[in-house]
Amino acid sequence: MKILVICQYYYPEPFRIKDICEEMVRLGHEVMVVTGIPNYPEGVIYKGYEKGKKREEVINGVRVHRCFTIPRKSGMIYRFLNYFSYAFTSAHFVKTKKCRPSVGEAFDIIFVNQLSPVMMGYAAMKYKNKYKVPAILYCLDLWPESLAAGGIKKNSFIYKIFHIISKKIYRNMDRILVTSRMFSEHLEAEFGIPKNMTEYLPQYAEDLFKVNSQTTNKSVCDLVFAGNIGRVQSIDTILEAAGLLRDKPINWHIIGSGTDLERLKNVAENTALDKVFFYGRRPVEEMPEFYAMADAMLVTMSADPVLSLTLPGKVQSYMAAGKPIIAAANGETAEIVANACCGFCGPAEDGVALAENVIRFLKSNDKAKFGYNARKFYDNNFAQNNFIKRFEDELTAVGTGQ
Repeated sequence: MKILVICQYYYPEPFRIKDICEEMVRLGHEVMVVTGIPNYPEGVIYKGYEKGKKREEVINGVRVHRCFTIPRKSGMIYRFLNYFSYAFTSAHFVKTKKCRPSVGEAFDIIFVNQLSPVMMGYAAMKYKNKYKVPAILYCLDLWPESLAAGGIKKNSFIYKIFHIISKKIYRNMDRILVTSRMFSEHLEAEFGIPKNMTEYLPQYAEDLFKVNSQTTNKSVCDLVFAGNIGRVQSIDTILEAAGLLRDKPINWHIIGSGTDLERLKNVAENTALDKVFFYGRRPVEEMPEFYAMADAMLVTMSADPVLSLTLPGKVQSYMAAGKPIIAAANGETAEIVANACCGFCGPAEDGVALAENVIRFLKSNDKAKFGYNARKFYDNNFAQNNFIKRFEDELTAVGTGQ
């Protein structure tokens, strides 16, 4: 098949879409990616991509075109400029003669890897309407609910506009793949998308996370959070728990960057949380070292009713590494931790409950069992080879009209 991929983010930005595209090439498909200029998450254009450099690349067999994109920088204004600049430039590009497969006039199918913002699906709509080819969307972030989780009120003009945009994009797709079972119910209730138009396809973790290490004979417990650091991740919950347990032999390691990082570092410093360590964003190749030292991994999320429908991708990475999970989250994450029997989970944004669960973990004789259960659940439900097979099957089915 000839696949046109639409996603605002691509390598060297840290997203799994690169591996998916390269695997499709390995399986014999032609893939072209229309993406933005890399600047996620700090909002600064990556070195080597400034001033129009590397707008056209071939990376491991994948053709990559980078559309003009205003960097995210900081603040709401730049965030929306970032969103809309890619939406407009990508929609323009896909209608040009440069956006063509090696043979023929049009691609066989469009695939939208939909993170935030949902407007990245706008280019897919334009291409679909021009060439009459099907489009499939992988919904990793629900919109406009992601705005509400970020502080935009649902009765605001901004939210209502994005609700209209989201509805139009979602309803113009031929199929929607969802990372959480709960997404299907929400899309049906909010936008009238029937459940038979959606399919559950959870994310996987890269092989490098399968560290298979067990920490033993340690006098200090090392807890690790790895991922984006923004408002929706509710790292304040970790800091609250760390404050409550400041006298316990526990180190709290926070790896990642994002819009909330500097504020959180100031909070930790001002409250003398000297056992909380911030590492910033680190190359993905270094992550196995942090996972290897962890006695357990942390998941925290905001107590937003729609956000609770989401299963953060870090959960799969934690499980692939065979690590116990201690979480403060509602909804899908809480269900997965409970079903996998891989740790403890309390309510979102509840630092007291998180602290209590950390103590439960310290006293537990099932630490090794939690790790074993996590890896077993991953292999049965989230393995990469299963994902790729099902993903290719979905593309083929939609592309051939089955």
